[in-house]
Amino acid sequence: MSAALRLARPEDLDRLMTLVTAFHTEAGLTQDADKTRNALAPMLDGIPHGCVYLIGPGRAPLGYIILTFGWSVEFGGMDGFVDEIYIRPAVRGRGIATEVLLDLPKALAGAGLMALHLEVDRNNETAQKLYLRTGFRQRDSYMLMSKVL
Repeated sequence: MSAALRLARPEDLDRLMTLVTAFHTEAGLTQDADKTRNALAPMLDGIPHGCVYLIGPGRAPLGYIILTFGWSVEFGGMDGFVDEIYIRPAVRGRGIATEVLLDLPKALAGAGLMALHLEVDRNNETAQKLYLRTGFRQRDSYMLMSKVL
């Protein structure tokens, strides 16, 4: 299966909100709908800090991937973070996420990205296997830490 990617645009916001809400519900994340909408809208408008790709057909996407961008001296330049990736449950297990996580980094490297990072729940063995299969590795001496401001 070919997982076509299309950069999400402002007119995709409602369609994307449906997918994001499904992912957040499944993952047990609670977030105000307005806060989510306000976080997504600038990426769809083209801010340089991140972007959203819809996966699959434009009218009925199979999922999405959200990337954010930063700068790393350690990695030698621009790096990225997979903020969220979601595939609808009905089409999981068909290699869609694998294809996205193998092909998209190649395109990003061609655009100058030096590294791509993500986080995964320590108890989500299925996601860990997917990420290992697509070339992501745990950094043994590092742990992601966050401070909400």
